[in-house]
Amino acid sequence: MRIFRTLLAVTFVGAAAMAAEELYVYTYDSFVSWGPAAAIEEAFEAAHPGVDLIWVAPGSSSETLSRMIAEIGAGGTEADVFLGISDADLTRASAYLQPYDPDLVPNVAHVPEELLGIDPEGAALPFDQGYVAFVYDSERLPEKFAPRTFGDLLRCELKGKVIVQDPRTSSTGRALLLWTIWRFGERGWVDFWRAFLRNVLVVTKGWSEAYDMFLAGEAPIVLSFTTDTAYSWIEHKSLRYRVILFDGEAYRFVEWMGIVKGSDKVKLTHDFLNLVLSKEIQERIPTSQWMFPVSEAVELPKDFAEYAVVPEVPAWIPPGRVAENLERWLQVWQRLLIRD
Repeated sequence: MRIFRTLLAVTFVGAAAMAAEELYVYTYDSFVSWGPAAAIEEAFEAAHPGVDLIWVAPGSSSETLSRMIAEIGAGGTEADVFLGISDADLTRASAYLQPYDPDLVPNVAHVPEELLGIDPEGAALPFDQGYVAFVYDSERLPEKFAPRTFGDLLRCELKGKVIVQDPRTSSTGRALLLWTIWRFGERGWVDFWRAFLRNVLVVTKGWSEAYDMFLAGEAPIVLSFTTDTAYSWIEHKSLRYRVILFDGEAYRFVEWMGIVKGSDKVKLTHDFLNLVLSKEIQERIPTSQWMFPVSEAVELPKDFAEYAVVPEVPAWIPPGRVAENLERWLQVWQRLLIRD
C-alpha cells in the first residue's frame, strides 16, 4: 500500500524541494488513506512542476474543519483548499471560503445545476455524492435478523450489534441524526434515539474507526454508505456486506470543496478544483472513494452501477435549516448519550 504524504508523515527533502511552492489541501483521513488523493496529487504535480501538494488530514471531515476554523481564529491557517465538506457543515464552512470563479473551473460545466444550486453563495463546489445507510455482514448476521425498518433497529436481539458514528465529530454520524429528524420529526427523533442507543455497541468518532471495527467482526451492522455492496463485490468478489434501505430510504450525502479565505494562490486553487472535477479524477471516485461522481461526463463502471444502491426515497434536510438548528439538535443528542 502506498504511503501518502500528509503533515503527519516524516519525509526527508533536499534544498530544491524545500523551495517548491506549496498548496495545502485540508481534508479527512479516509480520503487520503482510501480515496483518490494519490491520483490527484500525481496529476496535479505533473501539471504544475515545482509545486508541492500537501494533504492535511488529521481526522474526520468535521474534525478537520474545526481544526482549520481554530487555526483561523488563532491568527491564520496554511489551508488553501478544503475538500470534504458535508452538506451539514456547508453553511458553517462557507463563512471561511472565498467564492470561486466559474471561468477558471471549466469542468464545472459537467456538474448538474441542481447540485450547484444547493450553495447559492457560490463558495463551494460538489465533488462527489452518495447515500448514508446501514450495512450488515451477511456472514455474521442471518438475513432474517437484518433490520428492514427503523423500528427493527430497536429489537432486543440486536443489542450490542450496531456501530454508529458520533454526530458531533463525524459527517456520517451527523447524516444519521438528520435522517432520523427528517423521518420522525422534531419530537419523534428523540424517542427513537432514546430506545436505539440501547442496541448500539459503540459510538465512534469517525467513519474509519467504525468501519474498521465492522470489518474486524466486532459487530455485524454499521452505519456506512449504499455503495458498500459494490465495494464488497469489486474488491473481494463477494456480496458479504449488504446495504439495508429502511422503507426505501437512505440519507443523501453530498461532499463539497472550496478555496479558503486568505489564500492568494488563485491559479493553483482553481486548477485544483478543476482537476478534481475532471473526467480523469471523477472516473476514480466510484472505486476509490466509493461514492458517485458529480460529473455527468462520467459513466459508472459496470459492476459499480449494478451493486451500488440508489434509494427510492432520498432523505435530506437543506443546509440552511441544518445551520439554524444543528447546535440545539446536537445538545439534545448529547444529553441522550449521557443518560444512556
